[in-house]
Amino acid sequence: MKNTFSKYATADKFKLSDRTWPDKTIERAPIWCAVDLRDGNQALVNPMDHERKMKMYNLLLAVGFKEIEIGFPSASEIEFNFARHIIENDLIPEDVVPQVLVQAREHLIEKTFAAMKGARKVIVHLYNSTSVAQRRDVFKKSAKEIAELACDGVRMIQRHCDLHPETEWVLEYSPESFTGTELDVAADVCNAVIETWKPTPEHKMIINLPATVELTSPNIFADQIEWMGRHLARRDSIILSVHTHNDRGGAEAATELAILAGADRVEGTLLGNGERTGNADLITLGLNLFTQGIDPELDFTNLPEIVKIVEQCNQMATHPRHPYAGELVFTALSGSHQDAIKKGLDAHKSEQRNHWDVPYLPLDPNDIGRSYETTIRINSQSGKSGIAYILETRFGFKLPKQMQIEFSRVIQKIADETAQEILPEHVWQAFSSEYIEQDSGYSLKSFNYHSVDERGEKIGITAKIITPTGKEVEIISEGSGPINAFANGFRNQMHAKFSLRDYEEHTLSSGSGALAAAYISLVSDADQEYYGVGQDTDVIKASIKGLLSAYNRMG
Repeated sequence: MKNTFSKYATADKFKLSDRTWPDKTIERAPIWCAVDLRDGNQALVNPMDHERKMKMYNLLLAVGFKEIEIGFPSASEIEFNFARHIIENDLIPEDVVPQVLVQAREHLIEKTFAAMKGARKVIVHLYNSTSVAQRRDVFKKSAKEIAELACDGVRMIQRHCDLHPETEWVLEYSPESFTGTELDVAADVCNAVIETWKPTPEHKMIINLPATVELTSPNIFADQIEWMGRHLARRDSIILSVHTHNDRGGAEAATELAILAGADRVEGTLLGNGERTGNADLITLGLNLFTQGIDPELDFTNLPEIVKIVEQCNQMATHPRHPYAGELVFTALSGSHQDAIKKGLDAHKSEQRNHWDVPYLPLDPNDIGRSYETTIRINSQSGKSGIAYILETRFGFKLPKQMQIEFSRVIQKIADETAQEILPEHVWQAFSSEYIEQDSGYSLKSFNYHSVDERGEKIGITAKIITPTGKEVEIISEGSGPINAFANGFRNQMHAKFSLRDYEEHTLSSGSGALAAAYISLVSDADQEYYGVGQDTDVIKASIKGLLSAYNRMG
């Protein structure tokens, strides 16, 4: 890029040496206003038709938004008709306030009031651009003239409010491109609007400070918000709102710092859809509060369904790494991460902890309608714990630790050869082929055992096995237990050389006829360990099958 950076000016700096926001913490949710139906909609390549707007509107209601910017009624017939539809069909709950955007032009304001006729309460959102660039290049007006333009718009709105006293009208004013406006100019324009409207503590108005274009780091935006909060007239009659965009990637951070700096209200969209790089994502902001033990006053308990509807309405896919909402955000592919997650989840469950503190998972996936099954996925970077987690949670097999290491080599080889993700069903196929449904080797046909002496210290067994060549062989032997007796007889009759090292078993299901899984490890005369797996409704037979499975793998 060589020297092209030199054409960009550093953002104007101002000193706020007595800033207080760094020492504060967010203790409650702000007032939320969803602008998906307006700001989000105008950013779409294919704007929403009536059906998609209704689907989005109903979703916003279900999530719990109490202020919803429903559109720009004077901009198009679709917008106008949508407003009339939800009013005439009584589709606005009593605790929800619709918001509509309008410019400071008489005919646009008149049409906006016509669109909202009959509503119980309405926020009329008036805006005009105040930035240096727009004053200079677009409007060719002075700061004083821009302030007068805004006040003219307020007076027009006041006249229409007087014509419709049956509705409670709330004014919201935005100095558009606030971040490109000198602070003293922004304050002068806002204060002129405030003194024209004359809000009171009982009938407040909204001053919305938008980062229409994000030009600075979030800390500077927070300083700007705190400064404005100190310099606004009638502060006790003002709801201070912010509306951030994501041009520098800091929309959510800027919003959170703005709340610390005194913002009472936040505008944004679900998943951050909006002009250029988008708006602040209200899902991210809400769940950030949630993970700090603060009620966001929004319901994201079925986030996958919310994401699905937003994608349908916006006709845009969600990035798989999008915070909280993306397909992969709870997924660990690294072996060390998988190991930590598995151990953390096991500890959380076994100790019945009240507070969530699991490695690499800042949020319990179950709280937003996700499952633990997707937290661990397998590829060439995965380790034994992730593979063991898949086998346990999806298929019920709890592998001994040393066997986890052994089987991970099998999966690692497949992953290296395919260079692709290994899906759970493929993990199972490999496990079954390696240990249970072996293509060749010895298999058990029948097995019985009995006590040889009265004290039961010696056990006798009678078994029939099928050899790799298909021959049936009967084994009769004795030992200290059924497994030991079978091992003795198998070694003697098949001239096999091995010793038993490890044995574990557990049930795979509950109830009568439940399957049991048994894990047997054998050590060859070359001191190599091999695991085998058996499953049967009889745990002893499962163990014998496991022994044969291990011996088959020795060959």
